Amino acid sequence: MRSKDYGDDVLAGDWRRPRKGQIPEIAAEPGLVAEDPSSGFCGAVVACAKDAVTLEDRFGKRRVFPLAKAGFLIDGRPVTLVRPTAAPGRALSASGSIAVRDLRARVARESRIYVEGKHDAELVEKIWGHDLRVEGVVVEFLEGVDHLPEIVEEFGPEPGRRLGVLVDHLVAGSKESRIAERVQSPYVLVTGHPFIDIWQAVKPAVLGIRAWPDVPRGIPWKEGVIAALGWKGEPGEVWQTILGRVRAYRDLEPALLGRVEELIDFVTDPPADG
Repeated sequence: MRSKDYGDDVLAGDWRRPRKGQIPEIAAEPGLVAEDPSSGFCGAVVACAKDAVTLEDRFGKRRVFPLAKAGFLIDGRPVTLVRPTAAPGRALSASGSIAVRDLRARVARESRIYVEGKHDAELVEKIWGHDLRVEGVVVEFLEGVDHLPEIVEEFGPEPGRRLGVLVDHLVAGSKESRIAERVQSPYVLVTGHPFIDIWQAVKPAVLGIRAWPDVPRGIPWKEGVIAALGWKGEPGEVWQTILGRVRAYRDLEPALLGRVEELIDFVTDPPADG
């Protein structure tokens, strides 16, 4: 942020002159002041992920908004906020964030992110590992969520010690959603994706297949996928091949990207607790 009262001309050098009827695209650079018309919240950009932007108002309150088409106002005029591109000579991390050169990992926060299993943790590390080390966030895996309420209680969430949980197959009526609903704490965010397994978060085209196959009930999902696609090897071996094809956030489904970014925001940049 340039200053607490956003003193600079935030449009200087950045405003485009669109033809009549067109909505201009504006890079969500740090310090740019924008308003969400649906809520009236107005603030400066302090962070911008792949599909979400964080604004901070003059009182220090922060809110996260999706990067929606023509979803913001600048100086009363509708604009589309887009993620900034890296300047020449500035590298991007696998998540699309600006890479920090000569990174020394920050001392780990007390806050944590939990994921369901080893494969989830490996995928999060591959794409968001740089960001997590910058922020000092540790990711741990649960080996399932059956005992999530007890695990949360043992963790002891409180102000300054937040917990974010990424759950597979978090859809209405699922076992996972019923378990997640039992967690009631303002210092815990349980969110998730609709996929049966984290494998499905990898775009099929990345693996040279048209779609992930449907696996009949009663058949272990990973083994069923391997058989249906004619792949060879045990699930752990196959996963390493899948993971090796994933290079950056573009190789993953948006339904996963948004949830992981949301969890990182929650445990690293929460609203004022208490």
